[in-house]
Amino acid sequence: MSTSRWVRRPGTWFTVTLALVLAGVLITTLDRGHARSAPPPADATPPPSSTTATPVAPAPEWMRPLRPGEKPPQFVLFSFDGAGSHEHWGRYLSLAKSVNAHFSGFLSGIYLLTDQQRPRYTGPGHKPGAASIGFGGSAGEVATRVQDLNAAVAAGHQVGTHYNGHFCAGAEPSVGRWTAQGWTEEIGQFSHFVDDARDHLGLHLSAKDVTGGRTPCLEGNWAAAFPAMLAAGYTFDSSQPSDGVKWPTRLDGIWEFWMPYVKVPALHKKVIMMDYNLWYQLGHNKNDAGQYTQATLDTYRGAYRAAFDGNRAPLVIGNHFNDWAGGAFSRAAEGFMGEVCTKPETVCATYAEVTKWMSLQDPAVLDKYRSMPPAQAG
Repeated sequence: MSTSRWVRRPGTWFTVTLALVLAGVLITTLDRGHARSAPPPADATPPPSSTTATPVAPAPEWMRPLRPGEKPPQFVLFSFDGAGSHEHWGRYLSLAKSVNAHFSGFLSGIYLLTDQQRPRYTGPGHKPGAASIGFGGSAGEVATRVQDLNAAVAAGHQVGTHYNGHFCAGAEPSVGRWTAQGWTEEIGQFSHFVDDARDHLGLHLSAKDVTGGRTPCLEGNWAAAFPAMLAAGYTFDSSQPSDGVKWPTRLDGIWEFWMPYVKVPALHKKVIMMDYNLWYQLGHNKNDAGQYTQATLDTYRGAYRAAFDGNRAPLVIGNHFNDWAGGAFSRAAEGFMGEVCTKPETVCATYAEVTKWMSLQDPAVLDKYRSMPPAQAG
């Protein structure tokens, strides 16, 4: 099995070592644990649907057109794949509230199904009930997850999609081989699981509220995937890598929020700034948690400074709700959220918020910043 993927750079090809095949195998075990990280509540009865309209929060001061000569805010987009762990939801919700931050959780749709309900999911080209990650656990665990998602929505965070079965290269047919019809089926099932949880479990979210997400292992045949995303009403994706921190680009009607490929000071080379990729490149060792946390923080800080001092492109921080390397990467994300979201001219926002902000700007002003070179850490 190959553990590399190719990324196009001007004038050359180079390999970005993602170890995504291994990721698909490893996440099968790890995400199953994350989906079940919380014991069921004493009362596992699903919460009733809310009948009271949620008050609309006033728009933040920065949600406006830029004034003449004003630079864009330095947006930082914290995003978490899977989004199933009760423990991690609690930690990030509390931290984000303390630093006035918003973030995005990309939900794996089958986390809304109990283990007994797994035959309800059929991945494109796969047998009913097959998946490369675990399902949602017990009814009590799913009910707890719904409560976590409701708390996130109420606090202004975004819930996007990580699709369903997490079929990466090696678990064929994988997402990179799906046709447009396959993507339509996968998205349709995700939408059904969300709306069913709304109707029967009290989820304060519907499929129409989900406007994009990230594909498993950052894989996909985009010529097939994007038409299906667009047909589902999606407006953004955050899966494709870019060399440096780059402004979102509209591709076939979808805003691509690029996953930046940045310099890791501890390695003296570039890596896609996703926690799993950093872990793999740093050695995949379970015993260097402190080293991994510091190396990841240094990487985040370097990328932030390059963007802030350069093109001010939104900085995507890609993560999972995980405990890899003893929780080293979760601690790095939490530490960076705690320090960066309080910095001047910095806004920790969701994809929906940044997309809305871009829609308010003079296109010529944004084109000026888009024409600047992608931000590169020194």
